[in-house]
Amino acid sequence: MVHKAFSQMQSLAPMPFAAAALAGLVMSAAPGAAQNDAPIADPQVPAAQPAATQVPDQASGPASTAPAVANPLGIPADFTIFGSENPNERSATAIVNGFVITGTDIDQRVRLVTAASETEVSDEELQRLRVQVLRNLIDETLKVQAAAALEMPVERAEIERTYQQLAAQNFGQNPEQMDVYLESIGSSPAALKRQIEGEIAWEMLLRRNVTPFINVSAEEVNDVLARLEASRGTEEYRVGEIYMNATAENREAVFQNLQQIVQQLEQGGSFVAYARQFSEATTAVVGGDTGFLRLETLPTAMAEAARQMQPGQLVGPIEIPGGFTIMYLIDKRQVLTADPRDAVLSLKQISVAFPAGTDQQEANAKIEKFGTFVQSLRSCADAESARELLGATVVSNDEIPARQLPEQLQNILLNLQIGQATPPFGSAEEGVRVLMLCGRDDPEDAGAPTFDSVMSTIEEERINKRAQRYLRDLRNDAFIEYN
Repeated sequence: MVHKAFSQMQSLAPMPFAAAALAGLVMSAAPGAAQNDAPIADPQVPAAQPAATQVPDQASGPASTAPAVANPLGIPADFTIFGSENPNERSATAIVNGFVITGTDIDQRVRLVTAASETEVSDEELQRLRVQVLRNLIDETLKVQAAAALEMPVERAEIERTYQQLAAQNFGQNPEQMDVYLESIGSSPAALKRQIEGEIAWEMLLRRNVTPFINVSAEEVNDVLARLEASRGTEEYRVGEIYMNATAENREAVFQNLQQIVQQLEQGGSFVAYARQFSEATTAVVGGDTGFLRLETLPTAMAEAARQMQPGQLVGPIEIPGGFTIMYLIDKRQVLTADPRDAVLSLKQISVAFPAGTDQQEANAKIEKFGTFVQSLRSCADAESARELLGATVVSNDEIPARQLPEQLQNILLNLQIGQATPPFGSAEEGVRVLMLCGRDDPEDAGAPTFDSVMSTIEEERINKRAQRYLRDLRNDAFIEYN
């Protein structure tokens, strides 16, 4: 069982373990989870977005005035609140149908999220995160209890097997290092295993109580395929979203909350982790990833913003019917058209490091010498001489999809011929390197998605919607006591 949040992308150089991956743990096999390589979305197949029929003109921020709100309870305008005005300022524990969620449970799950941030999280942000984590733990508990009530509890062996798979993916030959890492950030293996248990339980519940009752007709699928062929060459977008519902009463507070999340993301916070913990859209389970879709399926304000965005850009909060959303453009491509960035490259990375204390003038001289040497190379076989002549490090990187490289390098590499190299890039502190193109497999022309893949996409959308209602029913039937 493979987890989507743990990307299997191979980088050009070894990368440190990403805390964001743990915070965004998702069962890729779970019914209803949007797949990163899902078939191309169709305008008539609704994406996992809040339903919208009318969109306000403003692109972001709350309106300056709000409609008058009725007072159905007849509460007088002048009254005094006795005690804390914040109902969330209580001991962070709950009892869910007899199962105790402790403050330690919350603390350890919060650390999975905050460890992914490169900056210190404010006290206000931390309090908000604790409240959301408590909600998530309650939902997980309800899922596990519902599975047990139907006599299909999650086996401990399956939890351990999944945990070991994740450890192997992130620590290679030393999977036991994941235990050490989790404890070093203030979390624990038990906290991650609890999340794994909740997601496996939910997968089983959906397979039994939701998936068998989803039907998609052949006519629906054929209609989608026909419209896709008619839209060949038009652009579609893969968007990350963090959506929160808002009413006339709380819209200002929701907007401010999302503004603070944007600040955390701009300072290095994990989009996947924040989407998992805060988003109220169905895409929260996959870290906010909508998969590829056409702009016609989005609310107007989101579509207008996406047209102006480049991959890797973050915007928001944007007001849409029902609430606000933060958008992150993951990627974009053309419908049924081969994308050059899907080319698979064979590269050699030649890098030189500078001794500590090297001044800029000396570094510039070495960079110029390095660039002259690279220009003299005539083939990838010549690159090995850099070890002796320059004391450089030479690393071969085969089967690297071009789209996984930084965008500024993608365009350069895709315009190179075999045996040519990029200009030197880097810094005096981090060292300088070049990438030499040694091979390239271009993508074949993209054909229409298969009948089965389109049917799967429509089924997943309908499963997501029913799953949301199913979880709401579990909450409504639960007995939850807060301490």
